[in-house]
Amino acid sequence: QVQLQESGPGLVKPSQTLSLTCTVSGGSITTNYYHWNWIRQPPGKGLEWMGAITYSGSTVYSPSLKSRTSISRDTSENQFTLQLKFVTPEDTAVYYCARDSLAEYDSWGQGTQVTVSS
Repeated sequence: QVQLQESGPGLVKPSQTLSLTCTVSGGSITTNYYHWNWIRQPPGKGLEWMGAITYSGSTVYSPSLKSRTSISRDTSENQFTLQLKFVTPEDTAVYYCARDSLAEYDSWGQGTQVTVSS
């Protein structure tokens, strides 16, 4: 059974870059035809899909975040990484990584709280 685990700093200062890593175990991030996603939930709000990297290394981003978001992967470590630039307090959220196949999410990390504050 695949497991996902987010890691990264819990506190980021405004205007800095938020960087989170999702470590995957029990399955390879290069396995056809999975997509590996970053999703966040701000306090009191719903889930917001941020972007994904596919099994082949292609990336796709939410249009509202595309200018600030970058997702990459390290296949040797079986990890994928989120970078979100120029953060503001509005980027405070619980950040999740998740796997989907054919638009169905079947595995999630436990989530990690990130607070943007000076």
